[in-house]
Amino acid sequence: MNEKSIYEEQFSKRLAQLRMNKGVSARDMSLSIGQNPGYINNIENGKALPSMVNFFYICDYFGIAPMDFFDFDSSRPKEVDTLYSALNKLSDSQFKNVHDIVIDLTKNK
Repeated sequence: MNEKSIYEEQFSKRLAQLRMNKGVSARDMSLSIGQNPGYINNIENGKALPSMVNFFYICDYFGIAPMDFFDFDSSRPKEVDTLYSALNKLSDSQFKNVHDIVIDLTKNK
């Protein structure tokens, strides 16, 4: 019996998380990336893993970089990437103000 590794489980969970955050069914996502209707469902249920090419299609579908897919702590990788890009355009004083606001907002969490 071939037991799933922790990485395979994390991969399956992450795919399901990103798909649900996008509000799309596994079937619709499968068809959108050019696969059979059960493709994403099979990955989420641990029955299969995507090829590297299909993994890139999955990332493209979510509008994220492959490294963002593996940021398991981020439920909104696309938004975080957009925010990161915007932060890099701020002046030093603007950045410090945003930094202080974010730190203050997250103190009680």
